[in-house]
Amino acid sequence: MAVARIAQFLKVGKYAKCVGVGAPVFLVAVLEYLATEVLELAGIAARNDKKTRIIPRHIQLAIRFDAKLCQFLRDMTILNGGVIPNIHNIFLPKRRIALQRPPLLFLRRGRRIRLIIPSLVSRCSPSP
Repeated sequence: MAVARIAQFLKVGKYAKCVGVGAPVFLVAVLEYLATEVLELAGIAARNDKKTRIIPRHIQLAIRFDAKLCQFLRDMTILNGGVIPNIHNIFLPKRRIALQRPPLLFLRRGRRIRLIIPSLVSRCSPSP
């Protein structure tokens, strides 16, 4: 980025009555750092997606998964960026606790094997 162009934007934009000599230099350095950081993270997101080209979705993922960038750019909307995948806990299926069944008892009398269910044992006595 050209420092002279940023200085011109600062003067024309009437952000302050006077603009110092170091202000546009510092602003260019900050903008270059932010662009480098976002593009580096977007490149990693594109590589994870097995793509060679960075698309707006990769920029969105890069910004939203970095805590500091997300806080800094929280009000920004990226066109065609999509949304961050998130499923609320209320929409997930509930874990069912397996009903604990008492173990089945097998009695062997001679050649016959007899099944005894323990819940029924207390109600009725097995025949001899």
